[in-house]
Amino acid sequence: MSPVPSRNPNLGKALSFDAIFAKVQVRFPTASADSAPNGARWIAVEPHETLAVAVFLKGEPELSFRSLCCLSGIDLLKFPPSEKNGPVCDDLVCAYDLHSFEHGHEVRLKVFAPRAQPVVPSVESVWGVAGFFEREIFDLLGIDFPGHHDLRRILTPQDWIGHPLRKDYIYPETYGGVELKREGQTFDSGPYK
Repeated sequence: MSPVPSRNPNLGKALSFDAIFAKVQVRFPTASADSAPNGARWIAVEPHETLAVAVFLKGEPELSFRSLCCLSGIDLLKFPPSEKNGPVCDDLVCAYDLHSFEHGHEVRLKVFAPRAQPVVPSVESVWGVAGFFEREIFDLLGIDFPGHHDLRRILTPQDWIGHPLRKDYIYPETYGGVELKREGQTFDSGPYK
């Protein structure tokens, strides 16, 4: 999400991030605001409140977030700690990029789920397109979305073991009798050891 406000000339009602957050926090007091070093800001909510927050963001007339532009899954394992000498976070994150065509404002919503049992309620009933995003995140990161109408793998075969985008995933050497590694090749994840 860009920290730059929408440039839609037909819309003069766009709310600032702070105004959107204030409305969310009145209804959901446990919600918090955070930002990245590049200035991008988001609203963090508890996993069990995800569906209720989604319904509120879409249905509140002054917000009208009727468009889920993107739903991304992120594995925070191996990311540097947010504070110097702070603990390393190993949560899995769902990041919802929302847009209001009616008002022209945007917001990013983040839900942090514990790695051991990542469960985030499905928002497919609020934004239909979430169905495909949630299947991809389930397949590649292993986050469960209760309430999804057909939660099964979408990119890997149904009998695939594990979730390939997790930072601690170890790729199999073979699948279905086909060798996946070539001589000298490793599947260690990135420069982080």
